[in-house]
Amino acid sequence: MSLQDWLFWLFALQAVFCALMVVANPFSRNPLASALFLILCILALAGLYVLLEAFFLAAVQVLVYAGAVIVLFLFVIMALGLQVEERQRFRKPVLIGGIAACATIGAILAATLATGIPKNVSGTSMEGSAETLGRLLFTKYVLPFEIMSALLLAAIVGVVWFGKKEKR
Repeated sequence: MSLQDWLFWLFALQAVFCALMVVANPFSRNPLASALFLILCILALAGLYVLLEAFFLAAVQVLVYAGAVIVLFLFVIMALGLQVEERQRFRKPVLIGGIAACATIGAILAATLATGIPKNVSGTSMEGSAETLGRLLFTKYVLPFEIMSALLLAAIVGVVWFGKKEKR
């Protein structure tokens, strides 16, 4: 195995481990610990982008997500004064729904891997510059881009709404 293969497996395992720790951290129920694991996951993904020679995406991943978005998450967590959550019992419908969603995503992933990875995805080459990426983002993919920004805004409003304390 070459150094690039070793780095790929290192970054991939770090990304998967940190993603699991964001959602189900057995060591700490503190939301700050989850946010810090999210930073580590984002940095591992940036490392994978560097291995793919997508240096611009790696830089954007670190600057925008690990920098700005995580700082925003940490600010919201600290401003709302979220403390360590109490352990809750699992509800059967939620558990069944989660298992069904994981099984569906796993089946889709297995079917995709069974068909093989296409060499040229949707007729566009994997090579390009920041100019090409920007042109595609604001022409062909402007609707998904705006939908994602609206979803992020809705998530932030939801966090503030649910974290708002009643006046006494």
